[in-house]
Amino acid sequence: MNDQIPPNIGLDLVRATEATALQAGRWLGLGNRDKTHRAAVEAMVKALNEVEMDGRIVIGEEGRLGEHTPLDSGQSVGTGRGPQVDVIVDPIDGTNSVIRGRPGAISVIGIAPRGSMWSPAPAVYMEKIVVDCEAAEVLMPECMAAPAAWTLALIARAKKKAVRDLQVIVLDRPRHQDLIEEIRTAGARVLLTYDGDTAGALIAAAPRIGADVLMGIGGVPEGVSAACAVKALRGAMLGRLAPQSQQERAAIEAAGLDTTKILTCDELVSSSKIFLAATGVTPGPLLDGVNYRGVEAQTHSLLIRSETGTRRMIRAEHIIAN
Repeated sequence: MNDQIPPNIGLDLVRATEATALQAGRWLGLGNRDKTHRAAVEAMVKALNEVEMDGRIVIGEEGRLGEHTPLDSGQSVGTGRGPQVDVIVDPIDGTNSVIRGRPGAISVIGIAPRGSMWSPAPAVYMEKIVVDCEAAEVLMPECMAAPAAWTLALIARAKKKAVRDLQVIVLDRPRHQDLIEEIRTAGARVLLTYDGDTAGALIAAAPRIGADVLMGIGGVPEGVSAACAVKALRGAMLGRLAPQSQQERAAIEAAGLDTTKILTCDELVSSSKIFLAATGVTPGPLLDGVNYRGVEAQTHSLLIRSETGTRRMIRAEHIIAN
């Protein structure tokens, strides 16, 4: 099996997230979820199929969206030549943010050698905790079941902060009401996000961006893409399946998956040969959104390579059709 991933493949992945963001950004604030998502998927598939790789989608969007696309689990992407890789994609992490004109939506692609990414089909949701490299050593499996105050105290001590100085990213969902109250009672500050599970993990894992930790339940695909980013950034992450319906729980049990097992970053993605590319669709704390000016557009992207620990911020100008 060819698992030698060329170092320049990262730029090809950025081109794919740029192409996707350029299409998705045209739908900013227009309120049409289906057309926005379809445009992003079509752009990503076309761009990915030009990358010299034998790629396989590890976790598609069919479980979360309830519909099939060319980016379903098990689908092949790339030219079929080059390294055999697992691929995790999110054409738009934060589709609702795009259609409602909110900040923080990004387009994401991650790759690693074939067989290295966790694939817990048919699971849809998982619980996560993400921290950056400063707090990586104190994030232990016990944190997943412990009160939020205990975990936040560990993180604060590692980062040489008071708990009240911590900022915690949490998805704004009814299921997080108790968690949010726990965090506030502990004295930490809560940053509620409408969308952008992967974007939130990137912000929490990237040093000196602003947030200190991400907590809560989000999607499984976003969890695996987050693990790619966190591992590449030398942060730490814990994950555990968290079914949100009886139907999902029954499917997980039928598949023989363990909902009590707490997974580390190394279990979510076992290889150290990871590339992750992300391009901003709407403006956010990590990446600027697409800016259109007639036949020109500007994009802002992030490229991470885990082997070298390199984090590149890429600004590009594009000539686009009217």
